[in-house]
Amino acid sequence: MATGVKAVPFAAVTQVLGVAALILVLIWCISFRGGLAWESTNKSLIFNIHPVLMLLGLIIMGGEAIISYKSLPLKKDVKKLIHLILHALALILGIIGIYTAFKFHNESNIANLYSLHSWLGIGIIVLYGIQWIYGFLVFFYPGGTSHIRREVLPWHVIFGIFIYLLAVGNAALGFLEKLTFLENSGLAKYGAEAFLVNFTAIITILFGAFVILTVISEPVVEDDTAYTAI
Repeated sequence: MATGVKAVPFAAVTQVLGVAALILVLIWCISFRGGLAWESTNKSLIFNIHPVLMLLGLIIMGGEAIISYKSLPLKKDVKKLIHLILHALALILGIIGIYTAFKFHNESNIANLYSLHSWLGIGIIVLYGIQWIYGFLVFFYPGGTSHIRREVLPWHVIFGIFIYLLAVGNAALGFLEKLTFLENSGLAKYGAEAFLVNFTAIITILFGAFVILTVISEPVVEDDTAYTAI
């Protein structure tokens, strides 16, 4: 799966894009949407937690977990632990992020699970959880035999990339859905906020693309991790 190109340049661009995406979504939610709050009479502040946590969790931390095997000059066991922890944090933030969307809907008397974005979101978080539990049991503890790990690793990689691509696509869909709602409520279609949201979605997609480019590139340190363990 390697391209012959080292992972370092792709990983470096990934870091820059991740920071840029997080800054943009924070500017959007704080400067344009009024801030973040767990409890508020302004229920939109509760919703604002959702895009921040989903982007930070499933997209950024999930992406960093995926490229950790290729971008970090560390021993395999250390990279495996980093990979596991980052995915766990991504999953936790994703669950909280989805909860805040339900909390916002319930407190605002808005129906739940009526859009494609919400349907995909539930499916993705379930698949992400299954993937993490499966990886923990087979590759970490109690751990499968070397034969089992060798046989299932390619499928673990493919399934992980599939889930991640779904998450990136659904994030872009979420930005589109929210922006459409805002524009239908009077937000200027060519205003600063509309451009900010669209640019944030583009940066998110580019981040996901560079995660994949890092995955298919040559690792920083050559070892027995011929595959990237997602």
